[in-house]
Amino acid sequence: MTTLYSPFNKFTFGALLIPLLVACAQTPHQYGARHKNTTLFCDRVENRSSELCRYQEVVKRDYASSDSAKQIRDGLKFKSQSKLQTAKAAKHSAEAKTEASRETPQTTKQYQQLWPRLASELQFDALAGHADVEDREEWYAEHSYYLAKISKRAARYLYYIIENIEERGLPSDLALLPFVESAFDPFAYSHGRASGLWQFVPNTAKHLGIDQNWWYDGRRDVITATDSALDYLTDLNRRFDGDWLLTLAAYNAGAGTVNKAIIRNKKKGLPTDFWSLRLPKETKNYIPKMLALVKIFKNPASYNLTLPPVANEPHFIAVNTGSQLDLAQAAKLADISVDELYRLNPGFNRWVTAPEGPHRLLIPQAKAKTFASRLAKIPPRDRLRWQQYKIQAGDNLVTIARRHHVDVATLRASNQLDNDILKIGHVLLIPDAGNGVSPHKGVSQGLASSEASRIEYKVRSGDTVSGIAKNYGVSSKKILTWNKLASNSIIKPGQKLVVWGKAPQQSAKGIIRKVGYKVRNGDSLALIASRFNLRIRDIVEWNSIKTSQYLRPGQSLTLYVDITRADL
Repeated sequence: MTTLYSPFNKFTFGALLIPLLVACAQTPHQYGARHKNTTLFCDRVENRSSELCRYQEVVKRDYASSDSAKQIRDGLKFKSQSKLQTAKAAKHSAEAKTEASRETPQTTKQYQQLWPRLASELQFDALAGHADVEDREEWYAEHSYYLAKISKRAARYLYYIIENIEERGLPSDLALLPFVESAFDPFAYSHGRASGLWQFVPNTAKHLGIDQNWWYDGRRDVITATDSALDYLTDLNRRFDGDWLLTLAAYNAGAGTVNKAIIRNKKKGLPTDFWSLRLPKETKNYIPKMLALVKIFKNPASYNLTLPPVANEPHFIAVNTGSQLDLAQAAKLADISVDELYRLNPGFNRWVTAPEGPHRLLIPQAKAKTFASRLAKIPPRDRLRWQQYKIQAGDNLVTIARRHHVDVATLRASNQLDNDILKIGHVLLIPDAGNGVSPHKGVSQGLASSEASRIEYKVRSGDTVSGIAKNYGVSSKKILTWNKLASNSIIKPGQKLVVWGKAPQQSAKGIIRKVGYKVRNGDSLALIASRFNLRIRDIVEWNSIKTSQYLRPGQSLTLYVDITRADL
């Protein structure tokens, strides 16, 4: 066949090629920012083609018609096909349609439970033939109770993650990555300031267009963080020519670190596969952990692992709130606990959703319809608790905002102030933060044994150190150490003691995490305190060191960090 070349054909080819190159040239930040804005308002026409909204459509139809829901879900799963696969599909298309018309309708889901579904789709076990993987596999097998505990925690989020992975045509093995990253704790926080299920550090989150502000941290948001992580993994996999081990190594250590290791090996004439590269110790351990999990979850019974039952269906539905909403009120409308609401919506730092959004809440699937119906009857003005404050001499917006645990911008917006000039006697409307009680009260009480909150306990008549220790789940020795008391010290009514433990009373400072930090070259107490938004005197007290004492690189410190404030 003769091909005709003409100016018109060249122009047409150029017109098609240029937009394609522009699309491919998008940075992760540009893609992430664009993608983030399409997942907030599923009731708006312009957003209905987004991934989240299409997922929502599947959820809504899942129980209405099992066969149609199956077709819709399959339609969401874009998977690249080889030419041979495409040819086979075309060849058998007509036959399949004819055969389908004769068969009895199939069930919506091939698997009633989620774990067998995931096991059937795991692929990375073919990459796991290495001694390091076997060592980690043996450790997990001996600690199967640990995996069972995390699997129970994962049940809230796993269906959404798997659906989105499959929709993108990515390996389902990636659904196990949060096991390694965060143990499926959306409030997980590391010494490197990584946060959330997918453990994004602040700079990477900013690069991907993830919002982090006083009200909201998208790194902990289930939807935002999952979509951003899959965007990032897709981009990294493209950079490393489809090699998933190098992709995962880059996700952990950074693409630059992996690239340098590859270049170094090339110069020496050495192999450039993951196992041959010289990478940070954490990264060399990271991949074997992931591959060992793949092998175990592919056949959990052979490792004596009993997984909790998780239905192969959505756990939550995203409901558009349209405006700010008090989260305690939201929990009441949904007939769930505040604790459960925050586990599904861990991105919010305060007692209320963020003014600039996202204006959506994840609600358990069984409660979503009731929640949406009740919420529709409440006007936006009544969706926050308000209190009145009469301005006094010496007041200004900054001091008032701090006193009531809100920010200055909220005070201005709530009271329609054009400037910061206040009149004595004038009344301000202030969103009520529940008198300073942390919205994360239930959440702070213990997703992991390392969690603790700082409590100032006032000794009462009849109290003993051992009795206080028992009430707060700590040892008497620790209370004595924290308060610099001798073993024979006598405590007196009215005396104040510092206690770090899981307590009925919670700190009003948000979500506290115990972080093990290793001192680096150039670190000082002031620098560490600034990095984690802590007080030097607290670091000194927690670690029984002196302010004048020099820190040594490699020295281990214990920090108790409020993750809602650490990175701002």
